[in-house]
Amino acid sequence: MRIALFVTCMNDLLYPDTGIATVRILERLGHRVDFPQAQTCCGQMHLNSGYQQLAVPLVENFVRTFEPYDAVVAPSGSCVAMARDNYPRLVPDAAGVAARTYELSELLVDVLGVTDVGARFPHRVTYHPTCHGLRMLRLGDKPLRLLRAVEGIELLELGGAEECCGFGGTFALKNADVSGAMLADKCRNIADTEADYVAAVDNSCLTHIGGGLTRQKARARHIHYAEVLAS
Repeated sequence: MRIALFVTCMNDLLYPDTGIATVRILERLGHRVDFPQAQTCCGQMHLNSGYQQLAVPLVENFVRTFEPYDAVVAPSGSCVAMARDNYPRLVPDAAGVAARTYELSELLVDVLGVTDVGARFPHRVTYHPTCHGLRMLRLGDKPLRLLRAVEGIELLELGGAEECCGFGGTFALKNADVSGAMLADKCRNIADTEADYVAAVDNSCLTHIGGGLTRQKARARHIHYAEVLAS
């Protein structure tokens, strides 16, 4: 199977370790992962801001770049949801490659049939299911099934886990007060678990949560679950 990494803007610019972790997991399982240099932004920010026509060239580039691959994997529920839900509507020729674009847990569990990636992470971890992963991709418990198989980990249940963290891309910019209140609830629930780490499938949400935890001088730190699985 020819697998390509779609690293996404957030990971490429702010969290390169997440992309490296994704490749490390798949290589540990015996797969080769290509990184096409021509990849760009998925166009989600353009579409969400009402600039649909500016997103189209990015979608067309995605199709040209990733069409040769059997599977495209991204450590981001948000950007994969953009590809799967919006690309075929914006560019009809994108339907095939959009259907072969997977969030990491989808590729591991559904396509490769793996739930134990041979990781060891002896820490207390709680898990936040992000909105795009939960409601658009319907990942269900796939990330948790992978985390439960990690040696040494102690998974702690998060109160109000399915409630949004308040980030929501441009939502946090347009509705700062509401976003801040939602973040406060999420951080309080994380603190109540007494976890060392809060993990999620999207670094965008983790950046938002991490800012709240830092301001509260909370114990928990944020980490992308791919980095736990790569440990």
